[in-house]
Amino acid sequence: MKGFKKQLLCSALGAALVATMTTVTAAEANKPTIKIGYVEGWDDSVATSNVVARVIERRLGYPVQLVPVAAGVMWQGVARGDLDATLSAWLPVTHGAYWEQFKGKVTDLGTNFPDAKIGLVVPATLPEKSVADLEAHKADFNGRIVGIDAGAGVMKRTDDAIKAYNLSLTLMPSSGSAMTAELARQMKADKPIVVTGWAPHWMFGKWKLKFLDDPKKVFGGAEHVDSVVNPQLETKAPLVVAFLKKFQWKPGEIDSVMLATENGSKPTAAADAWISAHGDRVDSWVAGAQ
Repeated sequence: MKGFKKQLLCSALGAALVATMTTVTAAEANKPTIKIGYVEGWDDSVATSNVVARVIERRLGYPVQLVPVAAGVMWQGVARGDLDATLSAWLPVTHGAYWEQFKGKVTDLGTNFPDAKIGLVVPATLPEKSVADLEAHKADFNGRIVGIDAGAGVMKRTDDAIKAYNLSLTLMPSSGSAMTAELARQMKADKPIVVTGWAPHWMFGKWKLKFLDDPKKVFGGAEHVDSVVNPQLETKAPLVVAFLKKFQWKPGEIDSVMLATENGSKPTAAADAWISAHGDRVDSWVAGAQ
């Protein structure tokens, strides 16, 4: 008799568990997919987007689709509603032109990374201190500045800097990964190189580098990276909007995610590891959004 009661109890508990799982699954199935655009070659964009995606999936229960795009397409996608959000809006300078073009069609939820910076970067041991110093030593740099994707804001500003400082160096477009690969080769060979750079970026943790001074402020001052969404997301997924309004990195937090990815971890695995190790921070982001 006792065995029969135990069997009934186990069956009841199993049925309840199945019912609960079915309810949760059904609830999640009814939630819309959140499409987040990011710039694939930008390590900070990849790191932030994957952490946010995993929090939205694991803590808020929404499926997420990460969409790699160029910066211009990313802004256009959010404005048109093809994308719900981006965590990679560099303002006020880098993406200033995109903001002016689309500000009436998007909503800025606030900064997720303060004190960002763009500019020209060289090995810290080089004597050049300013962008203006490059012209006198252009032969050392093979007459070139190694850039990233042509549509990036830092590339536009570098074009402006070439004119403003009367430089005869050629800006060579490539991609974020191609730029760092070339930087790695030159650093290993102990040869001069100048690249378009930005912070946050894992390269500053791997090598001794420095930004060249920009007395004419062509690259602007300190920037911030914002979370920008399509206005319809408030209606589509209010919990996601509430979370994104609270999401913000503290100094140094994103670095370990970027370095883990650079060292071979998949972006999703790097994001999961960081989330598991920083439960209190994640709790503070999703408080009131669950």
